[in-house]
Amino acid sequence: MTEAKIADLLPRVRRVQQAEITECEIYRRLARRARSAKNREILERIAGDEKRHYDFWREQTGEAREPKRLQVLAYTLMGRFLGLTFALKLMERGEDFAQKEYERLKAVDGVERILQEEEAHEKELLDLLHDEPLQYAGSIVLGLNDALVELTGALAGFTLALADGRVVAVAGLVTGIAASLSMAASEYLSSKSETDRPASKNPFKSALYTGGAYVGVVIFLILPFFLLSPVFLALGVTLALAVGIIAAFTFYLSVAKDLAFKPRFLEMAAISLGVAAVSFGIGWLARGLLGVEV
Repeated sequence: MTEAKIADLLPRVRRVQQAEITECEIYRRLARRARSAKNREILERIAGDEKRHYDFWREQTGEAREPKRLQVLAYTLMGRFLGLTFALKLMERGEDFAQKEYERLKAVDGVERILQEEEAHEKELLDLLHDEPLQYAGSIVLGLNDALVELTGALAGFTLALADGRVVAVAGLVTGIAASLSMAASEYLSSKSETDRPASKNPFKSALYTGGAYVGVVIFLILPFFLLSPVFLALGVTLALAVGIIAAFTFYLSVAKDLAFKPRFLEMAAISLGVAAVSFGIGWLARGLLGVEV
């Protein structure tokens, strides 16, 4: 391609060049944290490919580019705390931008080969990992779902029946902790009795993830009742937090397991808020019919 043509495409080429060196640095850092030798080897090889792609574009522009440090840090932290699979698949979603840019740069000699390598990366990464948070996703979902449905309902009922924020919070805390222990024990027994359970899946860890997810939701949902005086305001904030938790975890699963986000989110939000509305009504009836005042 002529230098004049490259000059016309220079802004686009610079964006792709920076994307390549940024992804190279992300893959390198994730490779250092990968526990599996096979995963580490694949990530290092892909990082090497991204570096070659960067060098190719550097020859075209005659300029050096630095990785986007905040983006590198964000994906490194996601890989550490949310699992390697989630971080990689989220990054692969972002690479759709790079592939569209490459489609527009096909006139440059050598771009076809880079495009083929990018597509090969995606295929390798889809089958790359079985990291622990994803392996126990079913246990986490169980804990989250039960906590969201049961506790939003209980807190809504307690709010109208008891009408005192701190009393509601304490009642919710006791109810939530007892339910989390019950759920963890049930998950342990259920997981242990599974005949087709993978050898790598530990029943104790399954119980830990279920109970931990439940307790985490309990803490988030009762916190407004400790911090806010108007009890109905606290309930409103709690319901908003419940929807936020549902959205965040549904997004996590939609990325890590390639599931549709919207239908799962709407279903879970409708169930949780529906149960809360019914429980609120029961609390209103209990207070009126039984004459309970706190």
